[in-house]
Amino acid sequence: MHNNDQFLQVEKTIKNRRSIGWAKMNGKQVPDETVNQLLALADWAPTHGRTEPWYFFVYGGDALKQFGKTHADLYWQHTAEDKRQEATFEKLLHNVDLASHLIIAVMKRGANPKIPQLEEIAAASAAVQNILLGATALGIATFWSTGGMTNNPALKDHLHLGADDIILGLLYLGYTDEPAKDGVRNTPLAEKVKWL
Repeated sequence: MHNNDQFLQVEKTIKNRRSIGWAKMNGKQVPDETVNQLLALADWAPTHGRTEPWYFFVYGGDALKQFGKTHADLYWQHTAEDKRQEATFEKLLHNVDLASHLIIAVMKRGANPKIPQLEEIAAASAAVQNILLGATALGIATFWSTGGMTNNPALKDHLHLGADDIILGLLYLGYTDEPAKDGVRNTPLAEKVKWL
């Protein structure tokens, strides 16, 4: 028998999840213990062979400000002179200003070659979604960014990651005073499902 109340709560949380850009956060701090609770949810993502390929670097306080500087410096050092822009440097430097925490989400490749890389990426992405949904349920604003140096080897090197590890994104956490936007899906569900 289905627990309809439980389903409705999960449904509400999923449908209310929104990306809130770091510029719309208000600087209020999320307690570290709450961030730990979100990471504990991440740890319950599905995982083939129990490889648990998710790994998280968590920045808060002074470490968060320092990461902003490091991120901007990595961009400047590893972008061709004719391509780099002062505005992008400043943006990366200050993206962290109003966030409470930043979590760098990583798929850490395990030693079992029988598990396809795609399955490890999917598992680690599910772990990220668990964080986003838990944050939504607690009224915490989140932004999953793949910008900046996310896909640049320089950030992987800075974090001492392995060649087969993949940075899935930068998760900004904080609070916002902005009202939640209505959700939008561009394509009706019926066009994305084929019943057989």
